[in-house]
Amino acid sequence: MMNITALFPMQAEISLAVILIIILLADLILKAPHHKALQTLTCTLMVVQLILNLVPENQELFGGMYNSTTMASVVKTILTAGTLLVFMQSGRWLSGEDTRHKAGEFYLLTLSTLLGMYFMVSAGSFILFYVGLELASIPMVCLIAFDKYRHHSAEAGAKFILSSMFSSALMLYGLSLVYGTCGTTYFADLPQALTGTPLQLMAMVFFFAGLGFKLSLVPFHMWTPDAYQGAPTPVSGYLSVISKGAAAFALMNILLKVFTPMTEEWGLMLSVTIVLTITIANVFAILQQDLKRFMAYSSISQAGYILLAVLAGSEQGMTALVYYIVVYIVANLAVFGVIGAVEQQTNGRVDREAYNGLYQTNPKLSFVMTLALFSLAGIPPFAGFFSKFFVFASAFHTGYWLVVFLALVNTIISLYYYLLIVKAMYITPNEHPVPAFRSSALMRTSLVVCLIGIVLLGICSGVYQWIDKF
Repeated sequence: MMNITALFPMQAEISLAVILIIILLADLILKAPHHKALQTLTCTLMVVQLILNLVPENQELFGGMYNSTTMASVVKTILTAGTLLVFMQSGRWLSGEDTRHKAGEFYLLTLSTLLGMYFMVSAGSFILFYVGLELASIPMVCLIAFDKYRHHSAEAGAKFILSSMFSSALMLYGLSLVYGTCGTTYFADLPQALTGTPLQLMAMVFFFAGLGFKLSLVPFHMWTPDAYQGAPTPVSGYLSVISKGAAAFALMNILLKVFTPMTEEWGLMLSVTIVLTITIANVFAILQQDLKRFMAYSSISQAGYILLAVLAGSEQGMTALVYYIVVYIVANLAVFGVIGAVEQQTNGRVDREAYNGLYQTNPKLSFVMTLALFSLAGIPPFAGFFSKFFVFASAFHTGYWLVVFLALVNTIISLYYYLLIVKAMYITPNEHPVPAFRSSALMRTSLVVCLIGIVLLGICSGVYQWIDKF
């Protein structure tokens, strides 16, 4: 029988499972309506989760199936912090008449997906990785269709589950080819068995295609705008950063640990995907009037930039990827926080015209939105500039200078569509802008945290150096 102390490297997963049980019991025990109490309890427990898992571990369990590395522990901490910000922004939405009785379900489903992402980033075998991927994907369907009586929410959930089923089946077929040609699913044993045969190349392509759906990479991105538009705004924010961050880290981890003998092949595959993803997303983002669809194409473009760090395939690339995820979380959640706040005040309006003249009545929200968009666009001196610089540098140092150049050109294009929103808030006239309003304390706190991250993560070089230590 395994000694209980031997499971200590799984403290993140175990403590999160305990939080799930506590919230489930609280949801059953507390008298309705209890959405405010549940939000306070959940946010408090997530802070405790962050504190408990600040010390990274580097151990293996279950014969190498679970691999707790220091970098994986850092990524889990980042994903936990991002989930906490999403919970802080969800209070006003969950207080609605049609959602307050489902607040417990929202927190349980979200934490279930987070637990699956924990397993994804710590997997040492394709079996555990696939289990984690499904645990992260299936509850996400319920989250996207959470407002099931809204036509777009149910439709978004249906599109996501169909895409998810197809991508999972495609990936599972690829993993079966890996096992069939190598006789093992353990990451540590696979590089010696991979020889680059046509069957193994097909397996790698199928695996990449499966994760391409999760990362919204072109040509696997078609579900993304509809899912973001139909899902509740906090769920869209969660899907855009937390899910994407876990998938990006898992992709790089597996490519470096497993498919090392095929570096040249997956390098070419990633190069083409990056250029197509960033270019097509930028073109379609310019055409969007709905801000949630706009942010969907923005997230597709950002996924392309994240892949530049994966393309580097080096320790510098890994550090750049994790740093990019941190910056992307604070910037994107700031935008979705503002979208959610305005949406609640305008009876669900998320079109760009709703932001015309917003600065006149809500200058603080306009300021947060502006800095977040500047960061996403990569304008100095905000954190997004430095995150893009590091992923560009990592790919350039490994010889992919043409891909970096094309990504840089696309960065200039992206400035245009991000500045369209800034123009609407500050320049476009509006005789009846959104009335002045005050958000909840937790929403304001989350936006302040995001704003501090946008400003300081780039200036304080110690963050990048701290990540680089691991």
